[in-house]
Amino acid sequence: LPYVPHVPPMALLGKVTATTFALERPCCVFNGHADVSDTVWLVVAFANASATFRNPLSLADVPPYKQLPTAHSYMTLGTAAASYSCSAPSPPVLRVGGDTACRDQGRQDPCNGPLPSPGPYRVKFLLMGCRGPKAETRWSEPILLRRAASPSTINPVPTRRGSAVVVIASILASLGAVLVTTVLGALGAKVWGSLGHQDLGTNAFIRRSYRTHHIPPALPQPLPLSSGYNPPGLCCSVLQPPAPCQKI
Repeated sequence: LPYVPHVPPMALLGKVTATTFALERPCCVFNGHADVSDTVWLVVAFANASATFRNPLSLADVPPYKQLPTAHSYMTLGTAAASYSCSAPSPPVLRVGGDTACRDQGRQDPCNGPLPSPGPYRVKFLLMGCRGPKAETRWSEPILLRRAASPSTINPVPTRRGSAVVVIASILASLGAVLVTTVLGALGAKVWGSLGHQDLGTNAFIRRSYRTHHIPPALPQPLPLSSGYNPPGLCCSVLQPPAPCQKI
């Protein structure tokens, strides 16, 4: 068949990882070639071993996942052909290598285990019936998985910043310090002014309520007496000499 499997072009979270990759679902590809009892398989092989792969003649000859390191290929995701029909509701993508439990299984059943190395890999879809292969697609382009960075290649020392970045950072830091100083100064002046107003009010209250009880009142001074002069409004009898004493 002319169909070529490929990784979906749309943005997809985890589309290609270190052990898995997403594959577009081959909808409507096997219409007219498949019967109800047929099964569609995905063949996964190392890119340099895809040319030597031979289609199995029966289900008993399907290469399992555990033989990938030695046989350089395996078959997985055996699905009823009706699931790939045009009218079948199904997810738009397949996840290759998404079954982590395959490493712990001791049976020979084909499974969809994590890919052991970055590859690259090539894949194709194979339609098999009761009597063997019936149709197949073309091989995909090489699919390379992500590589994990080696700890020895990670530089523990942070990259030095350029001089322009350092200058800009210094200017911004200086402006921030000036702004903080200005704000603190304004707040301090406001607080100091409010405290001064409170002190003035208290002092005024103290002055108004203060009593000079320790200062004795001033006594009236006697007026001087002079002969032949009487102050205005003063009674003349007050200025007369006292009467002499009389003997009894």
